[in-house]
Parts: sequence; structure tokens; C-alpha cells
Amino acid sequence: MTFHNTELQYRVTLDTDLNIFIAFDKKNAKHFAKGITIEQAVKELKKSA
Repeated sequence: MTFHNTELQYRVTLDTDLNIFIAFDKKNAKHFAKGITIEQAVKELKKSA
């Protein structure tokens, strides 16, 4: 799924082996962040932008 807010467009996947969410920048798949929750992954992605 692709999501967006006023700051960033991103997509979120769930790694079922590790039980973590990964948020990818829609424009650059090499830019991503991980988190236990979707919110945490997106927050980390915003911090690293």
C-alpha cells in the first residue's frame, strides 16, 4: 500500500520473519526505516529524510 501525508509519500510492508514494519520512501526505495509499529517506522523514515 502507498500512503502519503503533507510531508512524505511512503509505502509500508511487514516483514513476517522479523515481525517488523518497513516504511519505504515512494520516490527512493533505498531510503527506508524499520519499526515495531507502522507509526514508529514512518516516524523513523521522516527523521532520516
